Amino acid sequence: MTKSFDFYFDFISPYSYIAFKKFKSFKQSELMNINYKPILLGGLHKLGGITAPAFNERKMKNMKNDCLLVAKKNNINFIWNKKFPINTLNLMRGYLSIADVYKEKYFETCFDAYWKDDLDVSSDEILIKILEKCKIDKNKFYKDIKNEEIKKKLKDLTKDAFQKDIFGAPTFVVNKKIFWGQDRLDYALDEYNS
Repeated sequence: MTKSFDFYFDFISPYSYIAFKKFKSFKQSELMNINYKPILLGGLHKLGGITAPAFNERKMKNMKNDCLLVAKKNNINFIWNKKFPINTLNLMRGYLSIADVYKEKYFETCFDAYWKDDLDVSSDEILIKILEKCKIDKNKFYKDIKNEEIKKKLKDLTKDAFQKDIFGAPTFVVNKKIFWGQDRLDYALDEYNS
């Protein structure tokens, strides 16, 4: 049986962006069986009765400083987005609706646009530019993200994450073991390689 590495994420999560950039710096990542699992972090928090750091002034201040510190330590281009937080519903549905051939480019382009380039990716104008860069048909994209099956899939992935006791992003699941946070990526990789 091939081992899999599940990476639960939401584009709203700066730590998911940092984890992704750290992950990409490892040559091993290209050889791994990675399953990117989009979830709605807000929905996950709601299911778990968790107040997100974005709505707690003291946590938010610390989170900004922490992200900048971790990004600098890991040589990751990172800017705290002026539009944080945003609604990532269309982006997350989009990831599920596009063909597999576009997923990697879309994933990285959305993350970079928000956490490196300081763009408002919830804006249709910016999203259309992202789609153009990824060579994704915008008309099909906007039609597909309204598809009931895609809506249900995102809800189901979020509920499934909650049922697995996942409560934040990024979360990595390897061998049914949960590793939460960008600072646990090495532990998840150790488990994958064991």
